[in-house]
Amino acid sequence: MMAPKFTTRQACLALYFACPVTIACMKKNAPSSHAACPCDSGLPYGDCCGPWHAGLVQGVHAPTPEALMRSRYSAYGLGLIDYLLATWHPSTSPGELELPPLKWLGLEVRQTQATGDAGVVEFVARYRESGRGGRMHEISRFVREDGRWLYIDGEQLDPDGGAL
Repeated sequence: MMAPKFTTRQACLALYFACPVTIACMKKNAPSSHAACPCDSGLPYGDCCGPWHAGLVQGVHAPTPEALMRSRYSAYGLGLIDYLLATWHPSTSPGELELPPLKWLGLEVRQTQATGDAGVVEFVARYRESGRGGRMHEISRFVREDGRWLYIDGEQLDPDGGAL
């Protein structure tokens, strides 16, 4: 598969979403376990992404590509850089990550597929940057190694669904 070509802004967003390490530091404003999960699943944080964020060091991992994708979206919103890096496949991980000043507003998972140890998740994430709204539409690829799902990479799509 050929690497997608991104504008600087798209590359920044792709890196922002695509990161792997252990949860060593969580933002002080992490939601309570009873608050709505940032990934828009409709579940409380403690029943959705919270266990994956908190359990990484104990070997508790997201069980599906969709669960990993949702937990990574939440991690971006919560500033959990270590989690993002820890869930990124070593072959594509940037090694370090600095999050741009975006406010994540919502996530729509359009479709998911997992066959054996490979998975794909299509999603649209809404964000606000400097008072302007935007959307990131991506098809992300995941792989399961040693029973653990990892983010590989993603193909950015334009708002109408075609590849950029």
